[in-house]
Amino acid sequence: MTTTAPPGTDTLRARAGNALRRCGAPVPEAGPGGAAGGLAARTPLTGETLFTLPAASAEDTGRAVEEAAAAFREWRTVPAPRRGTVVKRLGELLTAHKEDLAELVTVEAGKIRSEALGEVQEMIDICEFAVGLSRQLYGRTMASERPGHRLSESWHPLGVVGVVSAFNFPVAVWSWNTAIALVCGDSVVWKPSELTPLTAMACDALLRRAAGDSGAPDGIHRLLLGGRECGGRLVDDPRVALVSATGSVRMGREVGPRVAARFGRCLLELGGNNGAVVTPAADLDLAVRGIVFSAAGTAGQRCTSLRRLIVHEDVADELTERIVRAYASLPVGDPFRDDTLVGPLISEQALDAMAKALEAAQADGGKLLTGGDRVLREQAPAAAYVRPAVVRMPAQTAVVREETFAPVLYVLTYRTLEEAIELHNGVPQGLSSSIFTRDQREAERFLAADGSDCGIANVNIGTSGAEIGGAFGGEKETGGGRESGSDAWRAYMRRATNTVNFSDELPLAQGVSFL
Repeated sequence: MTTTAPPGTDTLRARAGNALRRCGAPVPEAGPGGAAGGLAARTPLTGETLFTLPAASAEDTGRAVEEAAAAFREWRTVPAPRRGTVVKRLGELLTAHKEDLAELVTVEAGKIRSEALGEVQEMIDICEFAVGLSRQLYGRTMASERPGHRLSESWHPLGVVGVVSAFNFPVAVWSWNTAIALVCGDSVVWKPSELTPLTAMACDALLRRAAGDSGAPDGIHRLLLGGRECGGRLVDDPRVALVSATGSVRMGREVGPRVAARFGRCLLELGGNNGAVVTPAADLDLAVRGIVFSAAGTAGQRCTSLRRLIVHEDVADELTERIVRAYASLPVGDPFRDDTLVGPLISEQALDAMAKALEAAQADGGKLLTGGDRVLREQAPAAAYVRPAVVRMPAQTAVVREETFAPVLYVLTYRTLEEAIELHNGVPQGLSSSIFTRDQREAERFLAADGSDCGIANVNIGTSGAEIGGAFGGEKETGGGRESGSDAWRAYMRRATNTVNFSDELPLAQGVSFL
């Protein structure tokens, strides 16, 4: 396994600054950070600070919501196809600045180049989807029991949408929410992760330009750069009709009750502890490729990353050996290099969490087969580069049932498919799942109502790499939210049931007689 040192902090600062300029965003002051009330824009490539930014205050948060609420009152009356022109223009600008945004994603989130470009492509794709959606916000017409009456439903803009996003997809998840919310007639206030403010600044600049080019009202999008206090005020503000929050289960336990207490709406995308079942009928060549990308890609920092591999005992030894060999060939290091496949963890805290999980797994009888060791200590002492780990486990212990946001893959074995499904579903999370098999009966059993209990269930692909056309989200402690494609747009609108009497009579429903 090869390792390559990342560029220096000064080089990364210059690259980020140039990308911001090309996107039309201001370049913050360079500095070590740490100023009282300030926000440090750091890079996981070196673990050092690139810029310092002022953090949003309580007054800034209130002002942003007020401006978005004022813009909503005008924006909701604009015909949906015209609202779609803003998103169409945004997609054009994202296409023009795809390289710039990918540069910032790599600098701030540590993603390898192809994954960073893929994330920006996802933004472009959701813009195209949303533009088409702007002409398809369909309601229904239902049969009325009363003669001379028409019963139907219509969908209307909801209000201000507060978007709270996480570091691991610093731009894609924002675009899922924002592109759909805008064509639905909502305005957006975005509180990105404090770990990725630069990508947020670039996206905000491009959307402001798109809105200006399209004649949209000022204020349909507002950006808030700040910490937990900023997000908390957004969550508690009664003017925010919907809070769409992506993050940990712990965060969701805080956000959900607070929004519910004010009778607001919540869309939660929380933790995932994703599993893949491999049966004796699987194509092992295909399975190895899908497993390694899902488990080691993005350094295991996707909510859909594969964390549990549930393999039939007849093929477990062979498959595990092949995965360990594949892991040994994964280049770790500078994510800007085309041959690098694993970049850094986001922080030292993530590295510590991984080390504690591996220690607990081995205390439970697990055998560490490969990985888990830190690399590039001398070249980047403040960064957290680590080799992805594979652990053979005797059972699904407490540490396996927890989500560790790092490249740790636990291998479990089973005898019957029913046992595999029980193991798979025996965790609190329910985001993504997959089965590798060439037996159609096994595949259909996994997809059935008593099969996988996740929001995403795949056959012969890994757990990560969802397309924007389907609704994205999960069950149980994953929160139950749905974003992106399919009919996820309904979360951003309110439904009205309409009854029109076009007769000269006034019959009441259910045959009620009155007056």
